[in-house]
Amino acid sequence: MELAQSPIVDGTSEELFALANAVAAVLGGSVAVEDLDRRVLAYSSLPGQAMDDLRRRGILARRVPDEPDQQGQYREVLTAPGVVRPPTLSEGELPRAAVAIRAGDLPLGTIWAIEGPAARTPDGRLEPAAERALLDGARLAALHMLRRRSSAELDLYAREDALRGALNRSGPSAEARYRLGLPDRARLTLLGLAPERSAGREPPPLVRLAATAARHWAAVHADAAVTAAGRTVYVLLPELDQAAVRRLAEQAVTTLARTFDTPLRAAFSRRVDDLEQLPELRSEVDDILRVTTARADAPEVADLTDTHAGVLLAHVADELARLPRLRHPGIEAMLAHDRAQQTAYAASVTAWLDAVGNVAQAAERLAVHPNTLKYRLRRARELFGLDLDAPDERLACWLQLRLPA
Repeated sequence: MELAQSPIVDGTSEELFALANAVAAVLGGSVAVEDLDRRVLAYSSLPGQAMDDLRRRGILARRVPDEPDQQGQYREVLTAPGVVRPPTLSEGELPRAAVAIRAGDLPLGTIWAIEGPAARTPDGRLEPAAERALLDGARLAALHMLRRRSSAELDLYAREDALRGALNRSGPSAEARYRLGLPDRARLTLLGLAPERSAGREPPPLVRLAATAARHWAAVHADAAVTAAGRTVYVLLPELDQAAVRRLAEQAVTTLARTFDTPLRAAFSRRVDDLEQLPELRSEVDDILRVTTARADAPEVADLTDTHAGVLLAHVADELARLPRLRHPGIEAMLAHDRAQQTAYAASVTAWLDAVGNVAQAAERLAVHPNTLKYRLRRARELFGLDLDAPDERLACWLQLRLPA
């Protein structure tokens, strides 16, 4: 099948097609320039260039086909400082080298080049000339891509940078307020979006999630500002009451989760009127997401009221990890005994505390006879010095037993 020669794709400039050809001339294989949504903006069309079916389908569809483990590869490329050579993902796929396109710290897209034989040294490494061609191509692609962005898009990125600075308290609040277009004493709510953490599920690259979220919020709330850090997308929402924030957050989670086929969680902060408080709001949002992204049964959208107990326990766990001397020695000894002797003293004490001292209910949860449970509680007192008759002691023991290991 013949591919069209360097057409304009979605308004892409001819310079990107020429750039793809220049890189392909050095690496010997087909080159594709992609945006953050994996749309193919430009591609090389040199006679005899190495090409596989995956590249051919991507060019024809103007979008890279989804492959297993592909998100992990894009995340690696977008976070790496230089050229990446990811492993092939499917039979018949030719080896590739890739590099991120950036304007400063701002990711714009990626360049993927199929490696021809001349691009590799005899021991399988990438030739220095091929690596230089990719790095130079990424720098030039960034200039072309920025030049074709609309003023509205550039304004979004300026607001993104201003919000990032306000969250990190890295600049004057008055300047950030001006760049964000906020009136004095605007009522502000911070929203956070993050993928649910689950074994075996690869979350979408943060830059893709952030770019898609920015387009979504630009459509539903024109004054919103969006930025990303760590594994979270943050959205600053001015002049909305909490009910409106929750409603819009529910819509965003539904839309973005469907887009990425990944369960998402949203957390929103209390409302303040001082931009200087944004770092504190970020900590509040991070605390909520720490709890909700760790549980499949957690609410998709939550504030601190919804997650107070989990957030409190997480902070207690942090403090005990920071100061191990605060741990109850009897609890530590009981847990060690259970691990070594395969006993169930900790589970028995926990069930009894959870049941507020109701032996029958706790025994039913453990599927043991009430007398067995009474014996275990008596032995736990004797062996580990647990004073379960004292309210403060019970609380201290229960807190430590309820915390993550």
